[in-house]
Amino acid sequence: MNYDHTIDKRRVRNAFERAAVSYDRAAVLQREVCDRMLSRLDYIKHTPDVVLDAGSGTGYGTRKLAIRYASAQVLAVDIALAMHTQARPAISWWKQLLVARGNQASYVIGDIEQMPLKDSCAGLIWSNLTLQWCNDLKQTFAEMHRVLQAGGLFMFSTFGPDTLKELRQAFRGIDEYSHVNRFTDMHDIGDMLVHNGFATPVMDMEYITLTYDDVISVMRDLKAIGAHNATQGRRRGLTGKATWQQAISRYETLRVEGKLPATFEVVYGHAWKPQRQKTVLTPETRRKIGLA
Repeated sequence: MNYDHTIDKRRVRNAFERAAVSYDRAAVLQREVCDRMLSRLDYIKHTPDVVLDAGSGTGYGTRKLAIRYASAQVLAVDIALAMHTQARPAISWWKQLLVARGNQASYVIGDIEQMPLKDSCAGLIWSNLTLQWCNDLKQTFAEMHRVLQAGGLFMFSTFGPDTLKELRQAFRGIDEYSHVNRFTDMHDIGDMLVHNGFATPVMDMEYITLTYDDVISVMRDLKAIGAHNATQGRRRGLTGKATWQQAISRYETLRVEGKLPATFEVVYGHAWKPQRQKTVLTPETRRKIGLA
């Protein structure tokens, strides 16, 4: 394992705690991907009794899911308390009594690699752009499988290896530190789903490119949504002025029609937890094993 690319979960949590207030203003991509995922549910016939939003952030997806599945209980799990604080509606106690319980979300603080939830508690697990913050996707998928009910659906999005390729290219060879998180290939994700007991995984991807006036704006947006470099191999102190200037100069060579691109490889996937198979013994088999 390359420990330089291991995610520092404490740093991730602290980054999202600090970014909670600014998150919604900058999370244009996250909302767009969420909406595209929601449109995919139009083609899937499934009515869960409990919906789990794994990595719920400030609750954009949680609220959309609560509307779509009005009779379901919704659980929102996130690693950062401040994200839940932003997500929870400011509503007086007497108004809460007038709101149908089925439309209220329950907020849980936890890491989706090890969720504080009981087995087989959710009929739908939804995760929008959160899996890239996990160190061990095999463990994460095993956890999703544990929490999901038999016959339940796991739907997710995450980032693929070409994400922020321009930023990675700008810093390549400048120093020995990692500057961009590592992302997992779509095909490897599909294989891990099967390995962890999921059936009929469906995977696809698309590129979404945001454009900026300057490199500082790229970094400001990433900071506003908490998307810091959280790898163990990052520089612990501030990046030197000379290093920054060299990286900015390299990034500037990628300018197209007056704008700097920031590419995101968005990977979408869904898979099912199979129903438990019932073994039906024929009369002949029952006689052979002495059950007739």
